Order: sequence, then structure tokens, then C-alpha cells
Amino acid sequence: MNYILFDGPFRNNLLPFTFTRPVADIRVGILTIREKWESYLCSVITTVTEDYLSEKFPMVEMPQNIMINASYLPNAELVEMIKSLESNQAIFHNEQVIAFYSEENVEVENFDNFQPIEYQGECIVIENTWDIFSKNHLAIQDDFDLITNNRKSQPIPPTVNVINAENIFIESGAKLNFVTLNAENGPIYVGRDTEIMEGSVIRGPFALCDHAVVKMASKIYGATTVGPHCRVGGEVNNSVMFAYSNKGHDGFLGNSVLGEWCNLGADTNNSNLKNNYAEVRLWDYNTEGFAKTGLQFCGLMMGDHSKCGINTMFNTGTVVGVSANIFGSGFPRNFIPSFSWGGSSGFITYKTDKAFEVAKIVMERRHVTFTEDDAAILQHVFELTKKYRKD
Repeated sequence: MNYILFDGPFRNNLLPFTFTRPVADIRVGILTIREKWESYLCSVITTVTEDYLSEKFPMVEMPQNIMINASYLPNAELVEMIKSLESNQAIFHNEQVIAFYSEENVEVENFDNFQPIEYQGECIVIENTWDIFSKNHLAIQDDFDLITNNRKSQPIPPTVNVINAENIFIESGAKLNFVTLNAENGPIYVGRDTEIMEGSVIRGPFALCDHAVVKMASKIYGATTVGPHCRVGGEVNNSVMFAYSNKGHDGFLGNSVLGEWCNLGADTNNSNLKNNYAEVRLWDYNTEGFAKTGLQFCGLMMGDHSKCGINTMFNTGTVVGVSANIFGSGFPRNFIPSFSWGGSSGFITYKTDKAFEVAKIVMERRHVTFTEDDAAILQHVFELTKKYRKD
């Protein structure tokens, strides 16, 4: 069977991260959503997404297909139900469609003619940006169980100070010495060819994905994910970094999500709790206003290719779009549109030729090519978000 992940109704709730990727390529836990489904279904899975993303993220359609809502994370029970789907059947959960059987070139406008199958089990759903960090502890545990099943960890080096060693898994090529790993409150996963430098103290749940680095004397609280090829230092609490992003120096990052190719300057800090302990509101691209999160702790949401200078201070519940460049003293506003250049004293438009030049240099340093598809996606995002910039 051919499986296809579709963006679903929560795609706009997940901006700015879905400006540059399908919902399926959001990282939560250890793996991206696409990687989770591929592991469970033992199949390469493509996506149907926005037209401007489809060149980089193409869909492969076969005569028979099963379409899966990418906001839903897989589990064994749900996967078995999906594998059993037949023609004109659809699986629902709380009136949301999870998956349905589809035939090639047949448009499904509604599900009136489908046999509904209700999924009544527990599942993790990523509906909003803050779900990425607030549900990360659940996703890390699920991914840890999936990845480590019937496998043996590399030995824990004798210099490592360990609590609950049976809840720690180390892949080949990982380097760690004179660090503390406390897996009492959740698993710790150390990916391939990673490094945890001396003096670092880490509490689970924690995921260090392949080729990532924890800098010296870092303090990391769960549930935190450091994505592939990321660099992290200082103090981090309950945050997710997708891939190729850097927080390499001292400073605090809490209850936050960083996309790909982000960089936080030395001593950057974000607030994750308001002084009056009130509920945090975040910028909502649907309503173009600030929406309730239901959370007391919520920090920074930063889209791909955005960066900030040294000593940057972010207010509680700040949303930064794609390819923004923030610098200077004081607190910038808590919604910074894509392709903005400036800080607390104001912003101007960050021109695409300059942004692309920086992106090309940054990616080449990691031996990744800035492609025509990347440029076309960012150009489209620039046009989409023009209304939020003042000049």
C-alpha cells in the first residue's frame, strides 16, 4: 500500500514552521512526524502540501493510497487500524479525520459516502505550535521505545555520572565523558556521532539527534530535543530544535521551538513566564491577533533561517517568522514578521537577495546546498508575509 501524509486542518496553526515544510516534517520527540510513520509502516511516505512546497516535497500517488493526517502521531493500535483500511473507509477521532482510503485521481470533497470508523484510543495530536514542546515528553518516550526496541545501547563510559542507566540509550560514534545523565524522569537518547562535552548536566526526557553537540557545562532539563547537526549550550528547558540550528553559548531557552538554520547569539535569553503568572498568548496567523495558549509557561517560536545578535532578550510568548534578523538592546515586540531586520527600536524589510546570500553561506558551512527550490520557497514566504511588514 502507498501511504501519503497530508497537512490537514491545523497547518496554519503551526506557522511559522509550516511556511517552509509540510506538517509531516515537524520534529517532535526524537523523529520527525514523517520518520515516525515510515518506521511504523516500513514504507517511504510522501506528502501532499501547499503548491509552493511541492517541488521540494513531492507527492507520489499510486492506484490505491491511504491518506494520513500528519498532525496525528502514530501508535501501534492506530497503525493496525490504518493498515486494515479498505475502499470507502475513513478513520475519525473527535470528528477529525485521521486517515482514509483513496484512489488515484479521485478527489475526496467530503466523507458522506465513506464508512466511518471511530478511533477511541489515546493519541498525540500536534494542533498548535506550543504542542511541539508541551507534548515533547510523550513523543520522546514513544520514539525511544520505537527506536531502541530489541537493540542494545553502546556502553556508558565509566567517567559518566549516571542515574537510571537502563533508561539511557547511546548510539555508535557518540562521545561523552565527565558528564551527568539523569534518566529518572524520562529516557535519554544520544544519537549517532554526537558529542556531549565535559561538565554538562542533563535530565531526561532528552533527545540528542545524530551529529548534534552539547557544549561544555551545559544545563539541560527535559523534555528537550536537540535536532540533527544542532549545537546547544547554556541553560535549556523543555525546548525543541529541529535541525542545523545553534544555541552555542550561555543564556536561557525555555518552553520554546527553533526551526532549522536558526542561530541565537551569545547570552540570548527568553522569558517563558509572565511576571503576573498569567496565561501566555501567542501570535495567531489565522486571526492575525494574539490567541490564548492555555499555558503559563511559553517562550519563543522561531521560524527557519532566523537569527539574533548577542544579548538579545525575547519576551514571554514571542513568535519570530522566517528569515528574520534581530539585534540591539531592549525587548523587541512579541511578533516579528518574516524577513524583518532590526530590534526594539523598529524593523525594516530584510531584502531577499541579502537573506539568500546569508542562507547560502550558512548552509555551505555545513556542506548543504542552498537550492533553487529553497530560494523559491523563501521568495514565496516573503510575498505571503509582506502584509505584516511596515515598509
